[in-house]
Amino acid sequence: MTSAITEQLLKAKKAKGITFTELEQLLGRDEVWIASVFYRQSTASPEEAEKLLTALGLDLALADELTTPPVKGCLEPVIPTDPLIYRFYEIMQVYGLPLKDVIQEKFGDGIMSAIDFTLDVDKVEDPKGDRVKVTMCGKFLAYKKW
Repeated sequence: MTSAITEQLLKAKKAKGITFTELEQLLGRDEVWIASVFYRQSTASPEEAEKLLTALGLDLALADELTTPPVKGCLEPVIPTDPLIYRFYEIMQVYGLPLKDVIQEKFGDGIMSAIDFTLDVDKVEDPKGDRVKVTMCGKFLAYKKW
């Protein structure tokens, strides 16, 4: 399911004991975006690729692959089996249409961009059990009439 370069990046990250948060500080990019570069869902600039590969102790020759636009959305075309990823699938199954209706009620007929988009993950401490806070912020794109 993951590419060879993804495996190399993850293995080097683990070997170095580096977190995505630490890479965020080094690259000046969000940790989720950096993780998406690892999984070949985002494209790094030559400078970002060099910093990343240097931090991970990997060959700079890999920069070419990190700076080439990837094929996006390449998860298997089946229901995900990883429990965490499945929960997002389940959330969309349960709340997808209601979310669509609320967004279109507020903005009109259109979609939320996944290109002009940010995604943040935060830990919210709670005495009943820590919570995961996921914030998606995408530009609204209205459907054009012609």
